[in-house]
Amino acid sequence: MSVQAKPTPNPNAMKFTLPERLFPKPLSFASPQEAAGHPLAAAIFALDGVYNVFMVRDFVTVNKLPHVAWEDLLEPIQTCIEGYLMNHR
Repeated sequence: MSVQAKPTPNPNAMKFTLPERLFPKPLSFASPQEAAGHPLAAAIFALDGVYNVFMVRDFVTVNKLPHVAWEDLLEPIQTCIEGYLMNHR
């Protein structure tokens, strides 16, 4: 299963495209507390430097804090998403 990371016009946001549609309605989480009820959002928020997670249809957009490098987050976020995909099909 292939999750592809794509940059957005916002340098602090990255779009992760999923291989299928998983989220029929938009889901937006602005804090770890809001994300606590959703396993994927909670796992992404557990990574240092994430401040927003948005999911709809076949993608997840993650926003990071400006001082955090994408190089430190890309692989862990992809691992979270791939784990979620394996457990929620």
